[in-house]
Order: sequence, then C-alpha cells, then structure tokens
Amino acid sequence: MRAAAILALLYFSSLGISAQSMDGSPKRSQELQAILDYISSSWSVLSRSTAACEGVADPKLTGTAVLYLPADLAIPAALQKLLAECKVRVEHLPDIIHGPGQVTGDDVHPPGLLFLENPYVVPGGRFNEMYGWDSYFIIRGLLRAGKVDLARGMVENFFFEIEHYGAVLNANRSYYLTRSQPPFLSSMIIAVYEAEKARGHEDLTWLAKAYHYADRDYEMWMQPAHRAGETGLSRYYDFGEGPVPEGLHDETGYYHDVLAYFARQRGQSPYLAEAETAGALKHPGYSLRLCEDDSPEADSKCVQIKHVGLSDDYYKGDRSMRESGFDISFRFGPYGAETHHYAPVCLNSLLYKTEKDLEKISEWLGNRAAAVQWHQRAEKRKEIVRTLLWDGQRGLFFDYDFEKKKLSSYEYATTFYPLWVGLASPAQAKSLAQNLQRFEQQGGLAMSTKETGVQWDYPYGWAPIQLLAVEGLRSYGYNPEADRISCEFLSMVLDNFARDGTIREKYNVVSDSANIKLAEGYRDNVVGFGWTNGVFLELLNGLPPGRLGGRCAQLH
Repeated sequence: MRAAAILALLYFSSLGISAQSMDGSPKRSQELQAILDYISSSWSVLSRSTAACEGVADPKLTGTAVLYLPADLAIPAALQKLLAECKVRVEHLPDIIHGPGQVTGDDVHPPGLLFLENPYVVPGGRFNEMYGWDSYFIIRGLLRAGKVDLARGMVENFFFEIEHYGAVLNANRSYYLTRSQPPFLSSMIIAVYEAEKARGHEDLTWLAKAYHYADRDYEMWMQPAHRAGETGLSRYYDFGEGPVPEGLHDETGYYHDVLAYFARQRGQSPYLAEAETAGALKHPGYSLRLCEDDSPEADSKCVQIKHVGLSDDYYKGDRSMRESGFDISFRFGPYGAETHHYAPVCLNSLLYKTEKDLEKISEWLGNRAAAVQWHQRAEKRKEIVRTLLWDGQRGLFFDYDFEKKKLSSYEYATTFYPLWVGLASPAQAKSLAQNLQRFEQQGGLAMSTKETGVQWDYPYGWAPIQLLAVEGLRSYGYNPEADRISCEFLSMVLDNFARDGTIREKYNVVSDSANIKLAEGYRDNVVGFGWTNGVFLELLNGLPPGRLGGRCAQLH
C-alpha cells in the first residue's frame, strides 16, 4: 500500500472511520487524506474567543471594535489583557435582559460583539461570531474529531446566552438580541453528554444544569409571540422592527431589489408603503424606475415611483425568516415576507425532538413525573404535525399558513425533518423516501424545486440538510437511499476540494459545483466552512464499507 494511502488510512482510523473504506484508488486516498487534513486544521483556524484580539476584531464593521458585557457582569480578569493590547472598547449593555427583544439593536450604539465565556468555532470567512444552529453541526464534527472540551464549552456559551442575553441567539452580536435560531440546544446537550459518557465521564450534575437551560429555551418558543395562531404549534418571530443591519450592510442593494420586486407585481402589494414625502416614510425609502423591458425603445414606458418603502409587515416577515436560518428563500412567500404567518415543518419537528430529548434527560436524572409530562407534550405535537402539516396526495410535509388556514404548496427540503426527529409515521416515511427524486440531484438534495435566484432555494444544497435527511432515512430503514445521498454530496465536496483546496458554505448540487451565482442576498460562497466540515465527517463515517458502486465507489 502506498505511503499516502497508509497515512489516510491512519487518519480515518483516528476519526473512527472503518479502514475497509480505504480500498479505493491511491489518488482518491490522497484526496481523502488532504480533505481530512484540511478539516482537522480548520478547527483551530476557525476557533475564536472574545477574550482574544483576533476574536473581537470585527470584519463586518468599521471603526473601533466594541465588545459588550451583560449589564450586571463585572469585567472579567481575562478581558484586562484585551483592553491593554487590542484596539477594542468594552462596554456594558444598557439593561439586564430576561428575554429576546427586551433590548434591541437600536438600544446599543455602536453595534458590536457580545461577550461569551468560552472559546467557540465560527462558520468561516467573514463570520467572527458563534451562530445558533450552525453550532450543532460544528459540534458534531468536533465530537467526531475528539474535541469534546471545545464542544462542551460551546454548549455552555449557549447557557450563558440564555442567562444573560435572554435566548440562544442567532449569533453573539448586539443586533441579534431580538431573535433566536432553530432550536438544536437539546440535541447539542445530548451529543456532548453521550460523548463524555463514552470517555468514562458521566456528569449528571452538568446534565441537570443543561436540562434547566434547555427547558428555558423551549419555553421561549411557547410564548404568545412564537405561537402559530390556534394551531397548537410554534412559528418563527423576530421581536425587532424595520430593516436588519445585515440587510443594509452585508447584502448590498437587497431591500431596494425587494421593493422593486413587489412594485412590479400587479395590484397593490401589502408589502409596500407609500407616502407624499420621503420624510413621511417610517422606514428607508427608495426612488424606483420601473420599465417594461431593458431596451432603449422602452424608455417612454418607464414609470418613476417616488417615496415608497417596505411595510412593517414585510420587515417582520424578513426578520422572522432570518430566525428560521433559511435566509433567503421564497418558501414563506417572496423573500420570506410571510414567514411569521406560518407554522413551519422544521421548527415544530425540532420542538418535538426537544420534548423527546427532555423526556430522555428527565429519565436519566430520575425525574419520572417530568418525563411523563414531556412525553405527553411530544405526543400532542406529533399528532398535530402528522395531520395538519401532511399532504397525503403529494406525499410530503408542508408548512401551514395559519392566517389563511391553508397548507403551503411550496416543496422544500425541510419535509425530511420529521424523519430525523422520528415524528413521521411509517407510511409517511415511505412516501418521503419515494419522493426523494423531487429534490435529489447529482450533488445531493436541493433545497427546493423552485429556482428563485436566492441561496436557500434550487439549485443549491447545504450540508446540514443532507445530514438530517440521511440520518432520518437511516432511522426508518431506508439505507440504500441514505447511502446514495451521502455519496452524492461527499463526492461533490471532495471533487471541488480537489480543484480549489477549500470547503464551502453551500454548493450548486445540480451543476456539482462550488462556483455559484446568486441574484440576491448573501452573494459570497464563504470558505471554511464549519458545518460542511462537520457534516462531511459524519456522512463519511456513516457509509457502509465495501457495498457501494458507481461514483460512490470513489470514496472507498
């Protein structure tokens, strides 16, 4: 066996990956070794601390960086060196926070990072903060790599956020104090607890503490603002108002283009606000020039629209879409404008899993009464999701518009979440497996079946959705389908890495490429990339050795 193949085999062994998977070509073995080296080194490259100069440097903002502490927390000793050596100001938030939205981005000037006690792993590129749902997939990768202490520290950072910032935040920035992200906290807790237990360290004291914070996170989603009408389900809801800072700064021209889209629609849009003067608009306004086409002859058919902006309801939907993590897609109406009107499949599947996780943790802690209560809550949610969000004719789960009392028809990859959490019935699981072809492409699962020009729709695929779908299919016995999707995504990531030496945030699963061109929103394809790294390791570890052919045989 060649030296490169031996090194790669040893590397796989260190990750718990079967040595039998290394019987492929020497060239592919070298490529596998190279990408695993890249992932291994990335954990330190992507690690940050708000007690270090690199951690508080703010690539998203100009001027002196500001690090904010909770209003009632004394400046920790670890920050004294920061103050002396870094170009950073340390300030306190204006109020003690008990829930999301109590302090908004408008209350904190200038915007800045929020202090966290422990080091954490960022996604990559321009991201210098710890994100909510990204962190679950990053933690899966860290645990696969044996970095249990770093993973546990990240989970404890979320406890700190709940205690001092009112919720698991979108990320630790001052302008994210009004929203959370999809609830993966209980999944993170169980992953870390079981990893430590496997190493001979079962920490029930830590687990009891973790239960307390997971319960608080769950209750945040049960509050009236997060309730999806009378459905008994929950919705995404950002407590802030108006345009988000990232929409104004990170996504050049985004709101102008959204406004132009709605202005072109026939009839009056509820997402437009017009006024006699620019000063009369509540939010930033724009001057639009709409033409029937782009030809010179069409100039006489152009209409100049002045003093028009986007409505409060649009901005609420836009903000809530960002809490969903799927920013941007047309799943909840164009540009996510109606997000807060829906009971989503993804959110309510994750809340079901939270209920099941807290049932399990209650049993581990010996609290049988609490376990029974969690079981009852989970059964109730399962029944609602199985009936209200299921379309038997199409064989898919859909989001439910509780304002219009109507099931969405937008086919979206979150239809596979009920498989991952164990909520789907066997018949529903069979239908979902049979409908994989609606989303499946040569590079894995596309996010939707509609091409809208934004990053969370067709033809783009993202690592976390591949993992959730694959693990969900496996849990219902659909192993060939799970193996096939794993191989499609892994091969695409590996082929692109072999070409340019990087792992990316997202991929075009139709063209099998990391080279993408987006019409709106975040147009970059960020290098790193935390959750792609973690998912690559997990999908690779889940492949059965020696039983795959075709393109997937290249991975063995």
